[in-house]
Amino acid sequence: MLDRLKASLQTLGKAIARGIGLLVAGIVWPFRAAHGWYGERHLMVKAPILAFLVILFGLYGYFFVQTQIWTGFNPSFVDAYRWNERTVPAGQDLPATAPVAAAAAETSNGTAASSPMPAAPVVAARQCQSSAIVDAAADLTDANVNQNAWISSMLLYRLGFFGISWDNTPFLDNKASFQRGVNQAVRRTSSELVDTLGRVRGTSGVNTNLQDARGNLQFDEYSWYFGVDPFGFKTPTPSYYRTAIEKLRAFNADLTACNATFDSRSDNLVQFVDRIANDLGATAAILRDRSENHAAGWFDTRADDRFWFAYGQLYGYYAVLSAAGADFSQVIRERNLTQLWNETLSRFRAALRIQPSIVSNGAEDGMIMPSHLSVMGFHTLMVRSNLVEVRGVLDR
Repeated sequence: MLDRLKASLQTLGKAIARGIGLLVAGIVWPFRAAHGWYGERHLMVKAPILAFLVILFGLYGYFFVQTQIWTGFNPSFVDAYRWNERTVPAGQDLPATAPVAAAAAETSNGTAASSPMPAAPVVAARQCQSSAIVDAAADLTDANVNQNAWISSMLLYRLGFFGISWDNTPFLDNKASFQRGVNQAVRRTSSELVDTLGRVRGTSGVNTNLQDARGNLQFDEYSWYFGVDPFGFKTPTPSYYRTAIEKLRAFNADLTACNATFDSRSDNLVQFVDRIANDLGATAAILRDRSENHAAGWFDTRADDRFWFAYGQLYGYYAVLSAAGADFSQVIRERNLTQLWNETLSRFRAALRIQPSIVSNGAEDGMIMPSHLSVMGFHTLMVRSNLVEVRGVLDR
């Protein structure tokens, strides 16, 4: 009995070894055949092929490095802004600074006494508080396209993995999904800036800088220098997003000089929070659908891009809502929302602490292959629940 079992196992082992050998031979054979063909060609044929292979390997090397190195990635980066120290809401006049007051005192005490003519009064240049929301949107986009390469429009990302979209593989698509999630948050924010926040009660004219920024941020995320639909040369996606950064910073410069408007009323904050809550609700539904209907553990090739898109969206909205706490500081104080607002930001921070090395979409009670999508969906819904509560308090 034992001898027969041993013989069966040996036979099975040999069959497996033979299968692996055939698989390796099948993979290696085209390369050996190509090497043999290449060795028999003339130098005039070899040189262009060699140059093409060098360029191709160089591009793939650059592509690999760009997808693996996340420059500037820091879920706590909003702490560096120190927005909680702002006391003036966005768009409102800043108090006169100490240097201006000292200059006025010097003019009245010294210059006026020594001059036979009365001194002209020192008038402080009027300044208004810039928008932290606009700063956050500009800096998030800057991190996407200036500090990092915009992965989704790179040539090798568009070509895919042997013709298969990188989103349908478990490789090299996490950063691209994260960037698109961040961009989703910035797009929504730019729309609200144009429609409500950058206007007086929605009746004044649309700010041209904000309108241009929104238009550029809505541009196709996958555009390269050349395309087939429509056929011809194109402006790549990062160029449009860089223009959006310039327009956002131009708006804030005008706002600082009191030449633009930021309407920090409570009803505008209600609408802004409501739109963000709806956006996160849609993402939570996508995560739930993927978790319930495609639970394949580590073998779900779309789980990672779903996870990192949601992560990027939360990353972006965490920065934007942290900034909104400064821009709408007066509303938050008057409505006694400080504690609830801080709890909401804590929910974001809790979600952003989830950074698995390999995203798994397994059973919710799985030990070996957990369900990271369910965990992220839970945190997304908890954030949304807090935002709905904030909206309820503001609506009273």
